[in-house]
Amino acid sequence: MLPEAFTDRMQEMLSAEEYQAFLKSYGEPKKQALRLNPLKGDSGRFLELCPFSLTRVPWEENGYYFDSEDRPGKHPFHEAGVYYIQEASAMAPVPFLAAKPGERILDLCAAPGGKSTQIAAAMQGEGILVCNEYNRKRAEILAENIERMGVANAIVVNHDSAQLSELFPGYFDRILVDAPCSGEGMFRKNEEAVTEWSPENVELCAERQDEILDQAAIMLHDGGRLVYSTCTFAPAEDEGSVQRFLDRHPEFSLLSVKVPEGMEPGRKEWAEGGSDELSKTIRLWPHKLMGEGHFLAVLQKEGYNEKEERPSRYGYATPAREKDYEAYLAFQKEHLRRNREGIPVLFGDQLYLLPKGAPALKGLRVLRAGLHLGTLKKNRFEPGHALALSLKKDEFEPVFDLTVGEGLAEKYLRGETFETKGAPSWNLITIEGYSLGFGKNANGIMKNHYPKGLRKNW
Repeated sequence: MLPEAFTDRMQEMLSAEEYQAFLKSYGEPKKQALRLNPLKGDSGRFLELCPFSLTRVPWEENGYYFDSEDRPGKHPFHEAGVYYIQEASAMAPVPFLAAKPGERILDLCAAPGGKSTQIAAAMQGEGILVCNEYNRKRAEILAENIERMGVANAIVVNHDSAQLSELFPGYFDRILVDAPCSGEGMFRKNEEAVTEWSPENVELCAERQDEILDQAAIMLHDGGRLVYSTCTFAPAEDEGSVQRFLDRHPEFSLLSVKVPEGMEPGRKEWAEGGSDELSKTIRLWPHKLMGEGHFLAVLQKEGYNEKEERPSRYGYATPAREKDYEAYLAFQKEHLRRNREGIPVLFGDQLYLLPKGAPALKGLRVLRAGLHLGTLKKNRFEPGHALALSLKKDEFEPVFDLTVGEGLAEKYLRGETFETKGAPSWNLITIEGYSLGFGKNANGIMKNHYPKGLRKNW
């Protein structure tokens, strides 16, 4: 049952005919989708292997709808990070961010990680991606998804936007603000969003969005791009938030962008003092496309986005001394076919690799400092699960490749051992060529190094 105050407002916003079409959409099945992860390898090859019925999502080149009978979350390919299950409309904002390899990009409200991993795919492992989430538990889920999708150049942090802006003024080339909102666009998908909704919460969300956008403006470099998005229909949080931001920040303007079929322009009459520019904002309606409700706006900061040095408040990260991680260097020489570029840093006995040019981590609550390489133990190195998931099959030696349907992948994911051949050694365990984790061959038995906290009971 939709809240009466919500339906009354929607009836005022829409024509009688469109309102009926809008209401009818709530009786239709929700559309489920996933996004393939090019960081794991060629998407075309996966489509040849794919056990699901897939059809394209028009606005995301790696996005696909799947049938309700499919269970992609219960497949080894999911654990290998080959795809991310993501609502189709939620895939829409990131293509408008137009992220490029080598840039500095911030996902300011990043959990659970769908849009962060989408940005990471566009960056192709090059540049610096800062993924921030204010809620600690949600930030931990974000870090787990960054790991599962094999992202190596992301720094996951846990701050409010004001704390972050003190450390990164004018630092980022692009910023995504997928703002906390009243969640009206998720009513069909999430019953909890319905019970939590109220007109008062809409106003609270709009105030919070103003604060977050102001901090994002501080962190964006001159000439940079800011994409603002919500999953709500509320004008106060959509056109209203954008208009208030433009009124406070005349150095920003809305960009005209090519809009895929089915998406519609925002409406100036829905914002107090709304300007004609609001027609450049974009709305996604559940009765007009295959997806839930969403809103987005593409904003440009005036000036020129020069590629000069732009350190954070505390400068750049300092690498650890080679003598302190010699065991990893020996592991690298023996097993890795490609030496990774970056800044090795130590947290106790945990070795991470920050992306090149990464900021100093002083003042930050960091959950993931780039790529977790593994643990340095007395006279030896134990590789981390994140390292395994970041590797392609041809980047490690030796490899033990599992086949879908033979049952060994499920056995591995349950934490079980299995028989093998070959010399004692670390092995990269793959499923149809996609990295899944590490195992260690010990006298014909493959010891399981899949993390205990991730093991399945399939």
